[in-house]
Amino acid sequence: MAKFKSQPRNVGGPVVVWKDLFTPKELDVIEAYGDSLMPMRAELAGRGVAAEHQRITRVAWMTLNPDTQWLHARLEEAILHLNAEFYSFDLYGISEALQYTVYDGAEGGHYDWHVDLGGNDVEPRKISMSLQLSDPAAYTGCDLVLEAGNGTCFADRARGTLIAFPSYVLHRVMPIQSGVRKSLVIWVAGPVFR
Repeated sequence: MAKFKSQPRNVGGPVVVWKDLFTPKELDVIEAYGDSLMPMRAELAGRGVAAEHQRITRVAWMTLNPDTQWLHARLEEAILHLNAEFYSFDLYGISEALQYTVYDGAEGGHYDWHVDLGGNDVEPRKISMSLQLSDPAAYTGCDLVLEAGNGTCFADRARGTLIAFPSYVLHRVMPIQSGVRKSLVIWVAGPVFR
């Protein structure tokens, strides 16, 4: 397993924070690649509909290809480390494209309370991760909030912070008030919980 510059830490219940998994230059590369993709209005997983009362955001999909191979490899190593230290879930790995997500203040971007179960056409999601790509000074509002059984947890907003949690944890992204927030959402699949 790779030696990481920093280590993840548990911030309460099943929520784990990992800072500095990527360098600022690597974050710039991820963001530039995401910006080069064709964004679409996000739909609710498994429903094929946009429900603006539930979610307003634009997304693009980062598939595994030569340009993203390094990113997938780093994330897979991080997942192995996180799972060994905090979760001990049976996992397959990343089985879906990475979701490049943009919340825009001009659009009233938000995502109300939900869990990341996914649709019937994907492997069961077991770990969800959100990589903060925007500098927190670039926007107001738009906090990632989790209800993980031990009270409300507001995710760290620092650029480059990775937040990991079991996909069954209730969470939301509060409405953005101004600016633009970008993040990369990753789902890790595995056999159905028993």
